[in-house]
Amino acid sequence: MIANDFKLVYCDEIRLMIKHTKKNNKKNNENNPENKNHYNIEPDTGKNSHTKLFWVRVCMAAIGGIMATLLFESVEGEERRWASILLLISIFITSIGLAKLLKIQFHKSEKKKIITTGMGSYVFIYLFMWILTYTLSHAKM
Repeated sequence: MIANDFKLVYCDEIRLMIKHTKKNNKKNNENNPENKNHYNIEPDTGKNSHTKLFWVRVCMAAIGGIMATLLFESVEGEERRWASILLLISIFITSIGLAKLLKIQFHKSEKKKIITTGMGSYVFIYLFMWILTYTLSHAKM
């Protein structure tokens, strides 16, 4: 209960700071450096990083699921499943490298977010696309 109370108080303080900043920006001339507000609230770049990495992974999962159907068409039985799982893991590791290449950065305290962001969605979209394309390619009409 104490942690929740702390979060509420902290969020209320941030809201007050933002309201104070907006009010002062309307009243004061922003071109005058003497009238600048001492609360410098900058947009959180962490949200953008999470969103960008999430969508990169969603796209890679969709492409990977389709690739799994096409690449492993000739493979039979249990080997097809394990080959697809290896493809799933290798594309996910590639997405980590791509995130670093695109300079998607997180705060030092959130280093594990580069791995965990979009992980569940990645797996489910990969499996969905793999099953969908396999079903459509083997449908009897």
